[in-house]
Amino acid sequence: MLINTSQVLSITEANQNFSRATRIADREGSVVIFKNNRPQYMLVSLHDNPALDLTDDEKIDVVAKRVLEKHRKAFEELAK
Repeated sequence: MLINTSQVLSITEANQNFSRATRIADREGSVVIFKNNRPQYMLVSLHDNPALDLTDDEKIDVVAKRVLEKHRKAFEELAK
């Protein structure tokens, strides 16, 4: 994985200055966040990112699936 150094932040810096991380993501398309000197997370700008282009219905489906999976037991109890 090749990482542009202008897209790198430490987790501490990203935590303390999240707006800086979002500005970099807006400018560069993404930010790689390092934890313990290793790339651990990536913040991706959804604006103009063809890999993440979804229709509104697809976005709703993704979110609904996550909510249902996360709260499955509660929904099962409510269904009784």
